[in-house]
Amino acid sequence: MSKQKSSKKSSSQKKSASVRIQKTADRLPSFFYNKSIVCLTIMVLSFLLYANTLNHDYTQDDAIVIYDNMYTTQGLKGVGGLLKYDTFKGFFKVEGKDKLVSGGRYRPLTPVMFALGWQLFSREKKDEKGNVMKDGKGNVLYQATFIGHLFNIIYYGLTGIVLYLLLLKLLEPRYGQDFAYFVALVSTLLFIAHPIHAEAVANIKGRDEIITLLGSLAAAYFCLRAYQKDNMNSALLGGVIFFLALLSKENAITFLAVVPLMFWFFTKASIGEIVKFSAPLLGATIVFLTIRFSILGLDFGAKSMELMNNPYLKIVNNQWVDFSFGEKLATIFYTLGMYVKLLIFPHPLTHDYYPRHVGIMTWSNWQSILSLVLYLGIGVFAIIGLRKKDIISFGILFFIATLSIVSNLFFPVGTNMSERFMFMPSVGFCLILAVLAYRWAFKNEDNRTKNLSSNMLGLAMAAIAVVVLLFSIKTFTRNAVWENNYTLFTSDIKTSGNSAKLLNAVGAEMSKKANRNPNEVVKKAELQEALGYLNKAIEIHPTYKNTYLQLGNVNNYLKNFDKAIEYYEQVLRYDANDQNGTNNLGITYREGGKYYGEQGNVQKAIQYLTKARELRGDEYEVIRLLGVANGISGNHQKAIEYFTLATQVEPQNADAFWNLGNAYFYIQDQVKADQFRNKALQMDPEVGSRQAQRRQGN
Repeated sequence: MSKQKSSKKSSSQKKSASVRIQKTADRLPSFFYNKSIVCLTIMVLSFLLYANTLNHDYTQDDAIVIYDNMYTTQGLKGVGGLLKYDTFKGFFKVEGKDKLVSGGRYRPLTPVMFALGWQLFSREKKDEKGNVMKDGKGNVLYQATFIGHLFNIIYYGLTGIVLYLLLLKLLEPRYGQDFAYFVALVSTLLFIAHPIHAEAVANIKGRDEIITLLGSLAAAYFCLRAYQKDNMNSALLGGVIFFLALLSKENAITFLAVVPLMFWFFTKASIGEIVKFSAPLLGATIVFLTIRFSILGLDFGAKSMELMNNPYLKIVNNQWVDFSFGEKLATIFYTLGMYVKLLIFPHPLTHDYYPRHVGIMTWSNWQSILSLVLYLGIGVFAIIGLRKKDIISFGILFFIATLSIVSNLFFPVGTNMSERFMFMPSVGFCLILAVLAYRWAFKNEDNRTKNLSSNMLGLAMAAIAVVVLLFSIKTFTRNAVWENNYTLFTSDIKTSGNSAKLLNAVGAEMSKKANRNPNEVVKKAELQEALGYLNKAIEIHPTYKNTYLQLGNVNNYLKNFDKAIEYYEQVLRYDANDQNGTNNLGITYREGGKYYGEQGNVQKAIQYLTKARELRGDEYEVIRLLGVANGISGNHQKAIEYFTLATQVEPQNADAFWNLGNAYFYIQDQVKADQFRNKALQMDPEVGSRQAQRRQGN
């Protein structure tokens, strides 16, 4: 019986819509009504906007989920690890470090996609001259950047198409064909062209944002289709797709509010029907949360007292303490206002909003007050519009619901704000703009003013075209800075000059670039510039462990070994188990020992090398240098001890035996000198000439 009623209701709705279509079918250009052409246009626009990213390198957080993730780089063999552990586990590779972000992260779907791409498409990474690149250990580097960027564009275009089709299915039964086709197309074009999405699309790692929204919109589409056709199979399919969206990123959970609102605003579904056709999404969420908690546990960990993971900290009496409640709330509302500003006027854009790009705000700040008033106003408007089922109210509620999870009001997200956090909420914003454009174009329409309405429509379409064009230009130019980390960091530092994280990143990238420069004068100047950025980072964040590590590295490159050691020891004071700090400290003692030995300061060389041995054990190079330094100082017996140990550490190394022979030569033990030299020559006939060249080079 209920099915018959539902069928009658659907038939009545279709009939009503048909009447509206016949009445107004000539108001829009024919292009608007051709779904195939529109869908093709959406995909082509996506490619045109982001085609300049196809040859870009990895950037930003790509290391975490792709090229430096031990599971992703195993290809299909690593899928088990991606599904079994926290998403950060494969990057940190150390138990416990994957919990640095409050609550952990379980987002395995896109890393699995990256692993599949790595399996099928990874190629040797080459430098500008075409040479195969290797890491510090001599391992060949691989990448799959082209295919990563290509699929980001494809998924982005598909997201636009699904958004367009969903809006048509939502709007046409209630508002008629013209409204539906106009608003669906304009909303989607604004969404696709919006520059605030560059971070999600141009950065391969941003695929989690794309897949989450794509899956959430598709799930909503199938739930609506299930209601319109009274077929639960479509709703169940929506539940499966929604589960995949959740596996991409937890933000999808906000659609548990969006989909019921969608039914309320655009259908005549009863409360029972809304529950029925939304239930598969709830079921998918329960399954996802069960899996998530079984892997990550229910312990969300203690609140982070590291500024880079908790932006609501400040220093008082040389200690980090929490913002006051008023400071935190004022700062949050400041960033919420910034989101609206960037949606309306997306300039300047930056990938980094870490402390103190966003400062410590109080309620004396007018932007915070204005933002609070704005959100209270649109919130009240949206609630009032619930009863009237005003589509503007739906757009506002969509925006607020999807923003809530990344707003810092309810859950800590580890940073003040991020442009990628607007990827999902921007749908509501674009919908509102499209509706307002339609209402403006047809606001004076009646039987006597058809010509005026046509003129207004032309003006509206021209205005929309200008906005889409300006958005597109900004998007295309913004993509250029995502070419690699160096261009991204050095470009965005002009906007985020007070971000300790970005200052640290710029200093690190500049120092790496400088260290590859063969011109010593230019190299030194570039390293000094890098120090300037790093020192400013420390001014903002006095306990920034990573910056002290970079300061140590730069001073190491500058051969300021005492200063480098001081910085590495500072790293270890903050974290005694920091492997990079320990490793770099040992390397600095080794390289400093070699340097001072070459400069003739043998005693300091031995002092440094002794410390290097404490940290690096019986590493061949450290042992060899100790042998050399003791030999130069005249302590030949000690030199023999070290060179003997070197032959034991690397028994296949001809140089080790040659050095041992030389040490015996200096104490006038010709028999043993010849014995070890001859052994070295048997192993490598070129060892003598190579050693002579080394001495000449020194």
